[in-house]
Parts: sequence; structure tokens; C-alpha cells
Amino acid sequence: MKTIETRSLSVDQEQLQLAFVAFNEASAQLSGEYQKLQHQVAQLTRELALANGELQRQLIAKEDLSQQLSFLLNALPGGVLALDTNECIEQVNPAAVSLLGKPLIGLSWSQILKERLSSTSMSNEWHVNCRHALKQRRIRIQSSATDSTGKQILLINDITEDYEIQEKIRRNQRLTSMGEMAANLAHQLRTPLATALLYANHLGSDALASEERQKFATKTIERLHHLEQLTKDMLRFVKGETTELEKVVISDLLTELQQVIEPQLAARQLQLIVRDQSQKASLMINHQAICGAMINLLENAMQASNPGGRIILTGTREENGIVLSVCDNGLGIDIALQERLFEPFFTTRSEGTGLGLAIVRGVIQSMGGTVHIHSLPNRGSEFVIRLPRVKGDY
Repeated sequence: MKTIETRSLSVDQEQLQLAFVAFNEASAQLSGEYQKLQHQVAQLTRELALANGELQRQLIAKEDLSQQLSFLLNALPGGVLALDTNECIEQVNPAAVSLLGKPLIGLSWSQILKERLSSTSMSNEWHVNCRHALKQRRIRIQSSATDSTGKQILLINDITEDYEIQEKIRRNQRLTSMGEMAANLAHQLRTPLATALLYANHLGSDALASEERQKFATKTIERLHHLEQLTKDMLRFVKGETTELEKVVISDLLTELQQVIEPQLAARQLQLIVRDQSQKASLMINHQAICGAMINLLENAMQASNPGGRIILTGTREENGIVLSVCDNGLGIDIALQERLFEPFFTTRSEGTGLGLAIVRGVIQSMGGTVHIHSLPNRGSEFVIRLPRVKGDY
């Protein structure tokens, strides 16, 4: 009996010992897993701290960026309006409020257009309707493309000062054009007027025969009609009317120029030689314009010549057009100055305006032609005009 109890006790002790060993092993295993878990928790805690730090830095950076953008938006001289999907204003900057007035937030853009703006003749430009402003403001509105959410940004620029400057520039350009036109008119009128005065002086002579008096009276009337036509052409130019081209026979043109300029040349003791090699050719050109250009060249030759000199006026027919030239044996022009002769307001004479040759070039170029100079100091000068032939000429 005792043997059986002793044996049973021994079995219980062995099982207890085995259970204790298993418990120790499980405890050791749990302890290891716990340590691993603690290590992982510590690692995750460090990573979370780093992530929180990075998020904090990003948040600070975004706040700084937001402040900078807000500062820039407020500092912009142009107005900025943010429209929502219903085209209602949801955000503005101070410049927009200054330009369009209060209130803005919550109002529809169409309402602002109707109540506070009026259109101009220019696209995207508007007048701001403000009764209390010292002067009416003019603005330009540009819109961004609608984004994926349907929102839109409007940019508003105050162009009042720029528009006034542009108006001043246009006004100055008009005044400059008027000045050049007046100089052109003076050039055009001076020679026919001087010729008419010479003929009129002859009419006052008691020794003049009746036939000669009639002749000078006719020439005087012709020059006065010429002056009248020049004035009409200039007025037509001012009004923007197009001058019609007409058929000009080169031989007739040379004769007309001779009649206009010869009395003044005779008064200066200068000889005019006309060489008509045009072979009865004609061109469809502006008669008054070509006359004015040629008279300018003849006047220049007259002023460059000494008493006793001669001036040669030539008209030549070529295969591709007509060549008109004015040649003198006067003082000539230095080569270094020849390129600048056709520049506006450049002159070699103290009493000159510097517009005569510039006008000549402009007139000839408007007809599709060219003008060139050949000159040597103390050897005289030659101005050569080439006018192209077009369909219907000759």
C-alpha cells in the first residue's frame, strides 16, 4: 500500500516538475516576446516622433507660405477676385476692393458688371462707375481658365494712367504728322507761289506790251490754280481721302516743271536744260505728288548752284519704267553725309527744315519707286528717280 502511494507521489512530483519547467519556458518565451514588443514600441515611438516633427515642420512651412501668399495678394497693385462654381465672389484682395468698392464677398460677378462697370470700345476693358471719384477709372479684366472644380480667378488692372499716356503719345504723333504735313505743304507751295509772284511783278511793268501782259497774266492764273489744287490735295490727305492715280505723260510733266521753275532759275542767273528721252511714255501715278517731289529736287539743285551754273532735268524711258533725274554742277555733297540726306530733319543748310528729301523719298516709295544720289564735293550732284512700269502704262 505504501509502495503504491509512494509511487503515485513520485509521479505527481515529476508531472509538477515538468509543468514547472514548461511554465519557466513559457515565461521565458513571453519575456522575450515582451522585450521584442517593447523594442518595437520604442522604434515606433521614435518613428512617430519623427513623423510628428516632419508634419509640424510642414505645417509651419505651409503657414509661412500662406502668410507670404496672403502678403503678396494684399500687396499686389492689381485686383484679384476668386469666383466659386456659381460665379459668386468668395475671396478678394484690397486692390480689388479699392477698384470696385464694397461690398464684394458673396455678390455675383454679373451683378458687379451690371451695377459698377460700363463697357468700352476695347475688348476686356471697362470704365468703373463711381460718382465720387475725381476722374473715371479704366480697368482691364483678365480671367483664368475654369479649373476642375469650376472655380475661376479674375485679374483686374488699373490702366487709367497707361491709357492717358497712350492718348498723349497718339496726340503727339498726330501733332508730329501735322508738323510734317505743314512742312510738306510749305515745300509744295513755295515754288509755285514764288513763280506766281514773279509773273505778277511783270504785270506791274508799264513798258510791258499787251500781248506779253496777257501771257504773264495767263501764267499767273495757271500757278494760282496749281496752288489751289495743292491745297485741295493736302486737305484731302488730312481727311484721309485716297488720291486717285491719273495718267501722266512724262513729256508734259517735264514741260510743266520747266514752266514752274525756270522763272526762279532765271532770277538767279541759272540755266535749265531739259532732256526729254521719254519717247511719249506715260505712267499711272499721282500727278501732284510727283510734281512736288521733282520741284523739291529742282529747288535743292538751284540752292546748291552758283550764278552762271546749269541744271539738267532729264526724263528717260527704260524697259521696266521711267527714270527722272535732276543734275547740277554746284557744290556737291560729302560722301559721309549722303546716306543721311533722306533722314527727316537732317539738313546741311542753316535755313533748311530737313524734310524736303525725306518727303521726296516717301512720295517716290509710295509709288513703288526709288531715289538715289550721286555726288562729289565741288563736282555737283545728281538725284535719280526710278518709277516702275505697271499694267496699263505706256
